[in-house]
Amino acid sequence: MHRRNFVKLSAAAFAAAMYSRLTYAAPFAPALINQPDEVWAQLNDQWTKLTGSGALFTYRDVRVEVRSGGDAQSVYVSSPAADLQAVRLKWKYDTASYTKVLGDHWERTYGDLGWKAPDPATKNPWYVLLNDGKDTACFGVKTGAASICWWAVTADGLEVTLDTRSGGSGVKLGQRKLHAADVVTMLSKNGETAYAAHTRFCRMMCPRPRLPKKPVYGINDWYVVYGKNSFETIKDQTTLMAEFMPDNGNRPFSVIDDGWQQPDDFAIANDKFKDMHKMGEVIKGLGMRPGLWTRPLIARNGDHPGMIAPKIKGRNERRATILDPTIPETIERVQNNMKVYQQWGYEMVKHDYSTYDIFGRWGFQMTDGMTVPGWKFNDQSETNAEIIGHLYRSIRESAGSMYIIGCNTLSHLSAGLFELNRTGDDTSGKEWDRTRKMGVNTLGFRLPHHNTFYAADGDCVGLTKDVPWEKNKQWLQLLAESGSPLFVSAQLDFLGADQRAALKQAFAHAARVQPTGEPLDWMTSQWPAKWKLNKRVVTFNW
Repeated sequence: MHRRNFVKLSAAAFAAAMYSRLTYAAPFAPALINQPDEVWAQLNDQWTKLTGSGALFTYRDVRVEVRSGGDAQSVYVSSPAADLQAVRLKWKYDTASYTKVLGDHWERTYGDLGWKAPDPATKNPWYVLLNDGKDTACFGVKTGAASICWWAVTADGLEVTLDTRSGGSGVKLGQRKLHAADVVTMLSKNGETAYAAHTRFCRMMCPRPRLPKKPVYGINDWYVVYGKNSFETIKDQTTLMAEFMPDNGNRPFSVIDDGWQQPDDFAIANDKFKDMHKMGEVIKGLGMRPGLWTRPLIARNGDHPGMIAPKIKGRNERRATILDPTIPETIERVQNNMKVYQQWGYEMVKHDYSTYDIFGRWGFQMTDGMTVPGWKFNDQSETNAEIIGHLYRSIRESAGSMYIIGCNTLSHLSAGLFELNRTGDDTSGKEWDRTRKMGVNTLGFRLPHHNTFYAADGDCVGLTKDVPWEKNKQWLQLLAESGSPLFVSAQLDFLGADQRAALKQAFAHAARVQPTGEPLDWMTSQWPAKWKLNKRVVTFNW
């Protein structure tokens, strides 16, 4: 076997490796971490093949070093003169026996994750799993990378692309050597399910997650009022919903969503709320922990033009002016707002829209690129991944003891920094089909992230008269017994005896530590209906 290549996993060779168990003599199999066969660089929108072998590949003064160490292949990139858009590593690899592939998403899911046939045109963000009906091979990068990474499965190999753009242009590294990513791989153990292998691989990709001290659960007002909230509506919802909460020492949260703030200032309450410190004290007095929604990169009217991000297609079409996250004053603004929330007494902050505000695209629109090409931030010396990582770390550092929920945040860059992450697009308090599409899918395919990357929030139960109770009751049960966070948006006048009893039971489950649920039919269904919950099998009718 050629030591420079990944193991050529024919069915026979795979079985031999599995059953000999030599692969698992150590936590990481050295044979899966060999040097790439080809390395390419994208410069001026053109892909150029680098020359070299072993650990070093070059083209003019562009250098890519691949260093083996521990459980990873660390990729270092230098490009002192040219603006570097991306680097691509290729390995020869026998993919013929693999009939199903599972990738991740850039940020939230959009009801579109699932085990699918290999397609070389598909970008698999962050990691990719290959399954031959029995065994699973996993390929990915460690969380917190300095580039935005995606995998492609070709007919005779594997590729990982490390996007190093800054804005919509190549990064200007100058004399800096960029530690772009750490590539990791893993084989499933003998008899290990794909789901268990996925979960174990997530632990390998994120060795140091930041997790809540206790399970997180409670209420959120969004899917009842959709921003038409006030001091009184929050007080009324918290008062009634507190009746259904368990008394077990793990207090629930009452999260105030969009609608409390001035239109252009997320440090000042509007006239519907007036005093956010008082609002928080009311919530605490009712037995819950106050939480707050914010959008960190919205500019204020009158901000200096030098703080504003360039206008691009998508980003400025919603009448919102966006701050440039490479400007120190922007980071200072974001941090000051987080400190204000802490001074008000809030114990959780949900920050939203930052990926859209940076790139001008939602995750499902990033098929041909993260953003429109050509534009630049004020500072072009850092990659988008580094810029986003700095924003996230700044939020984390200034939040103090508050829990942070990332929403519309890049999953692989959120892991290890935020206690919770909203893993899918919005569910609904108006239509069941949207909850089924977004909620069930993200829970089915991102629960392996739960307690390995962060607490994986599959979004709310929109408990209203517009959504059939027989469907919402099942969604409530799945969230409550999956071990993941449970948030409910409840229309108060819809709560009859059945809903009240179900809520009380659901919150009792969600308040305690439980095993993470497992979708048993996820290999064949994009919206899994058969689940293992608390050591029993439950079948839902979505």
